[in-house]
Amino acid sequence: MARTFTVSRSVLIEVPPAVAYDAISRPADMGRWSPENLGATVSAPDESASLGMTFEGRNKRGAFRWVTRCTVTAAEPGSRFAFRVHAIGLNRPRLRVPIATWEYRFEQDGDATRVTETWTDDRRSWPTFVTNVFDRVATGGRTFADFQVRNIDRTLRNLKRELETAPQS
Repeated sequence: MARTFTVSRSVLIEVPPAVAYDAISRPADMGRWSPENLGATVSAPDESASLGMTFEGRNKRGAFRWVTRCTVTAAEPGSRFAFRVHAIGLNRPRLRVPIATWEYRFEQDGDATRVTETWTDDRRSWPTFVTNVFDRVATGGRTFADFQVRNIDRTLRNLKRELETAPQS
């Protein structure tokens, strides 16, 4: 079976692009929307992340917990936010290995914003057989691409619900 290295999903949110960008570009807040992320340790949690900034993400899947090290690779207010996950560990991100890239694009659509979340599998050097076995164990029987589609859908649905019900300034 061929590997899928990238999946994307979009949602239309009734807020301006700057509002959606401001929410997503604060890694400490990601745990409010993501079914797997618990937030992040950042130097300035109340500010948008800047290009090149590193942070540690806290994650969970069932009873399993882990930490990742991430670097912001795009920080274009109102347009694009991305980060690369490049280290992982149980309590500290000790194993340095390409894992994934997450990207968010914000496009004006009338009075709303189309938010597109993209996951890219950066484990290109892993043999397909090894990756498929690892993925099915780690996700309860699915590939990471299939697993991430579900996570992205939930994240975008939660983001939409929160941003559309928050008072706009």
